[in-house]
Amino acid sequence: MTDSSPRQAGRSWQVPVIEGLDALLAALNAGETIRGSSAHHEAMHAASQAALRLTAELNGRYHPPEEVVEIMSALTGRRVPDSFRMFPPFTTDFGRNTRFGERVFLNSGCRFQDQGGIDIGEGALLGHNAVITTLNHELDPACRADMHPAPVRIGRGVWLGANVTVLPGITIGDGAVVGAGSVVTKDVPARTVVVGVPARHVRDIG
Repeated sequence: MTDSSPRQAGRSWQVPVIEGLDALLAALNAGETIRGSSAHHEAMHAASQAALRLTAELNGRYHPPEEVVEIMSALTGRRVPDSFRMFPPFTTDFGRNTRFGERVFLNSGCRFQDQGGIDIGEGALLGHNAVITTLNHELDPACRADMHPAPVRIGRGVWLGANVTVLPGITIGDGAVVGAGSVVTKDVPARTVVVGVPARHVRDIG
């Protein structure tokens, strides 16, 4: 006997329709400030609610790898490669501005803030509890709800150790390694190893 429930059939994992999302994404990807209480801000919150629903489904019970791919495809609004692998739980407060290359692996506890855009290259490995951030709030307390997006780009074959935090606007070059517990505050050249808070270069990869 087969289970033909909507959840089993995947219908609950369809890409959510969010009013104003296209305009919001255009503004985010152009690096525009998102003003508090603006239409873009409202669309961002609507996307966050959709992300909460999908990540609750992802994290609430066991899913085989092919179902994880389907849920992540709905969450990001684009087809995630079939070679993508993840150990949940995973959380994101937006979801619609993340792109994965082939054979990316996310270990358990990863957290993304992807409004500004997160691109993860082919074969990248993200360790337990890695955090990627792409927004800064306005420093002026009178405008603290305003947000400034900046993309994070993680190259091919990058390895982020456990508990790494990547700050907005960072590019990590192909083949680089970021040691466990590091906070990445500036770009990391390809084929280098960085460690520490803030992360600093310790060696090259031959």
